[in-house]
Amino acid sequence: MTDGGQPLFRQIAELVENSIIDGSLCEEEQAPSTNELAAFHRINPATAAKGLNALVTDGILYKKRGIGMFVSTGARDTLRARRRERFALQYIAPLLREADKLGVTTEELKAMLDNWEA
Repeated sequence: MTDGGQPLFRQIAELVENSIIDGSLCEEEQAPSTNELAAFHRINPATAAKGLNALVTDGILYKKRGIGMFVSTGARDTLRARRRERFALQYIAPLLREADKLGVTTEELKAMLDNWEA
């Protein structure tokens, strides 16, 4: 499990975030345990715990003592909003800079997007 130099605990947090965003892990549903994540990804349980605790700190998960961690109400909307902001900075801004360098107009760029097939 490696992702371009990103720390393992952050990768674990992002995997859980992705599950929340895609709806496979719903609000108020129990998140995978530290031990489950550690066993599945073959990592140290402390690393998995650090990833989950980062989500608790961010308000994405909350702890129920003796039971586990659960997805907070509103977590999906919060994550989507954060990722949209990041999306603009990571992808849109560089795209616009490159389009400007190439002399691609806004209208041409919109047409490219409209005709793009994923």
